[in-house]
Amino acid sequence: MPRAMPYLLLLPATLFLAVFFLYPFVLVAIEAASRDGAWTGENFQRMATHWKFVPALRNTIVLAAVVVPIQLALALAMASIVSASETGRSTILYIFAIPLGISDLAAGLIWLAIFEQSGFLNSALAGFGVIERPILFLGYQNPLMIFLAIVLAEVWRATAIMMVILVAGLGLIPKEYSEAAQVFGASRWQRFVKVTLPLLRPSLQTALILRVILAFEVFAVVVALGGTNFPVLMGETFEWQFTLQDRGVAAAYAMVILAISIAFTLLILRLLHVPKEART
Repeated sequence: MPRAMPYLLLLPATLFLAVFFLYPFVLVAIEAASRDGAWTGENFQRMATHWKFVPALRNTIVLAAVVVPIQLALALAMASIVSASETGRSTILYIFAIPLGISDLAAGLIWLAIFEQSGFLNSALAGFGVIERPILFLGYQNPLMIFLAIVLAEVWRATAIMMVILVAGLGLIPKEYSEAAQVFGASRWQRFVKVTLPLLRPSLQTALILRVILAFEVFAVVVALGGTNFPVLMGETFEWQFTLQDRGVAAAYAMVILAISIAFTLLILRLLHVPKEART
C-alpha cells in the first residue's frame, strides 16, 4: 500500500487531464486529419489557402511578440515594487491585481468605450479643443491604431498574471544573497541583474510560458476592438466553427495554435533552462 500511495495521489489529476485535455485533443486531432470519414489533409489545405490565414498568423505572432516583452518588463517592475514595499504591500498588490478580476471581453469593451467615436478619448480631445469632430480611431482605415488599442488592452488586462507569479518567486529568494552583493559594493541595478534575475529564472520560465500560450489564444479583446478588421488565429477558429460551420478547418486552426504554443514553450524552456541544482 505505501508504494501505491504516490500513484493514488496522482490519480485524480491524471484522470482530470485525461478527461478534459487528452480526450478532447484526440477528438480535435481526428477532426483535423479527416474529412467525410476519410483520412486526408484537405482541412489543412483549405485553411492554408484561405486568404485570412496568413494575416491571422502574422497578426497573432506580431501581437504576442509586442505584448509579452512589454508585460514582462512591467511585471518585473510591479513585482519589485510590491516586494520592496514595507508598508501597504497588500494594498499595492491588490491595486495591481485588479485587472485579473476582469474578463477578456469586459476588458475589450472598456477600451472600446475609450477609443470609439463617442468615447472618452474623443470627448477629452474635443474638450481641450484639439479636434473639432470625433475621430474614427478603430476604423478599417487605421489598422495601426487598432493594433495599438489591442496592445494597450492586453497589457492592461493580463500583466497582473505575470506579476503575481513573479511576486511569489521574489518571495522565495533569500535576502542574504542581495545583502552579500551589497556588502561587496554592487549597485541596486547590478544586484537585480546579477543576483535577482538568475534566482528568479524558474518563476520567469513559468510566467512566460503561461503568458505566451494565452497570447496565442487572444480572442475576445480583438473581437471587441478590431472585429474582422484584425484577424487572429483564434478568431478564425471561431469563424470556421460557428459562422462557416466547418468543424474540420476549425480543428486544423486549433492544431496550428497548439503546435505554435508547444514550439514557443520548448523555446522558452531552452532559453531559460533551470539547472538541476537550482531546483533543489
